[in-house]
Amino acid sequence: MTDSFSGHMPRRRTRLTILSLGILALLLVIAFVALGTWQVERRIWKHDLIARVDARVHAAATAAPTASEFAALLPRDAEYRHVTVTGRFLHDRESLVYAATELGAGYWVITPLQVADGTVVLVNRGFVPTERRAPQTRLEGQGSGEATVTGLLRLDEPRGSVLRNNVPAEDRWYSRDVAAIAASHQLAGVRPYFIDADDTANPGGLPVGGLTRIIFPDNHLVYAITWYSLAILLAGGLAYAVRSEIRARRT
Repeated sequence: MTDSFSGHMPRRRTRLTILSLGILALLLVIAFVALGTWQVERRIWKHDLIARVDARVHAAATAAPTASEFAALLPRDAEYRHVTVTGRFLHDRESLVYAATELGAGYWVITPLQVADGTVVLVNRGFVPTERRAPQTRLEGQGSGEATVTGLLRLDEPRGSVLRNNVPAEDRWYSRDVAAIAASHQLAGVRPYFIDADDTANPGGLPVGGLTRIIFPDNHLVYAITWYSLAILLAGGLAYAVRSEIRARRT
């Protein structure tokens, strides 16, 4: 009796182990299918986003929203709107934000634009190389008259760059943090966004506008195929294991 009982124990443990692994494999198959489906849904959403942003970028320019109008918009519906605004640049309060562009390393020139209603819009006038960062080296582009800016509405960038944080006390900027830049230059009534100026040439050729990069990574199809492939492979392995166990029991 003892030998018979002890002989059944290893087989029972083996079956329990196989059952546990089978349940785990089944759960993983379900999880992989769910992840693949989620990536398909993300791909549909991303393509819709790309289409909506492309339509905004190429639409006729409209008046830049006031602070209250902007507050009524969802961020996803506001960014990259094609807008226009008129005012006078406050060149003595410009900020330089480090930039790496297709023209090389240098700086974005962020200049406050005083609008007739008393508010201020920060304008990214464009790129200047490092050796032309000083305003004295590009005086031709520092006009004092009324200016109309057309470009793309951009959202605030309050967290600094991936690798560096802004240092307002030293006037060192690595992202276009609207609130921090406004506070650093004691600007009041600043609208909570900035505008990337288009490629309209500035006197003297600097800053160079129109360098906004609109890139939305779209790898969702690859991810979906990967997750579905893993699900198929694991399901195939599970089916093979179940069939082998059934054959073993019959013999």
